[in-house]
Amino acid sequence: MMHPRVSLNQVGFLSESTPAFIHFCREIGVGNAVIASQLAMGTEVLDETQAALAPGGVRIPCLVQPFARYPDLERDEGSAGETLNRAIEAAAALGADHVYMITGGRGTLSWEAAAARFTELIAPCIDHARVRGISLLIETSNLFNIDIHIAHTLEDTIKLAEMAGIGHCLDIGAAWVESDLKGKFARAMPTTGLVQVCDYVPGDRTTPCKSVPGDGVMPLDRIIGDLLELGYQGVFDLELVGPRIVAEGHRAAFKRGAEALSELLVKLGA
Repeated sequence: MMHPRVSLNQVGFLSESTPAFIHFCREIGVGNAVIASQLAMGTEVLDETQAALAPGGVRIPCLVQPFARYPDLERDEGSAGETLNRAIEAAAALGADHVYMITGGRGTLSWEAAAARFTELIAPCIDHARVRGISLLIETSNLFNIDIHIAHTLEDTIKLAEMAGIGHCLDIGAAWVESDLKGKFARAMPTTGLVQVCDYVPGDRTTPCKSVPGDGVMPLDRIIGDLLELGYQGVFDLELVGPRIVAEGHRAAFKRGAEALSELLVKLGA
């Protein structure tokens, strides 16, 4: 039986439709699905998603919505906020609790100026989300995503979230090599809404290069154990993308990964 706190992330399932992804989660016994907000979930997509959820067994804890991706933070004149607000409406309609995002690139701005611009642009969306019972989260993302994001360490992610007044999506895959990891988790924990899980195999040099938990060297027992000790109550979202996942096949990799993550959560008493 799958642990009830296992979640699958659609980012690794984009070659198939959202209904197909939801049906797959149900088939393998995973009760949580983090979905990509496709064009902020237009009416037709939202209807299809609600229909796929109707049989039960799967809920949507969180949506993914890029912020200021095109154009970037420097040049955005409000379109990023408008799109995010539509994603917030979709999240509320689907019964989600969170929307997590990347910031958009900085353009020619310094990090500090870009962070201030992000804070300015997202402020109206925070109020919009709060009214609808949705919390906004920012994640840590690989430095290779510098054209679409500004928070590439957990330290910077926490700093940016504190500046903007939003929460955190803790991506273990992006932060596991940092110093004082448990201390940073403790700082982020009061506003952490999602934890993402994967593994890393030494020698992989592509990006993304995530692998199924247990295939690599991440000390997931310790890291997830620390998160549980610190009081994290949410789901553990399996985000699998990269050549290893493609080679195995995303369906096979997600099923194997969900089973491995479930076993680990049972072992840790989650």
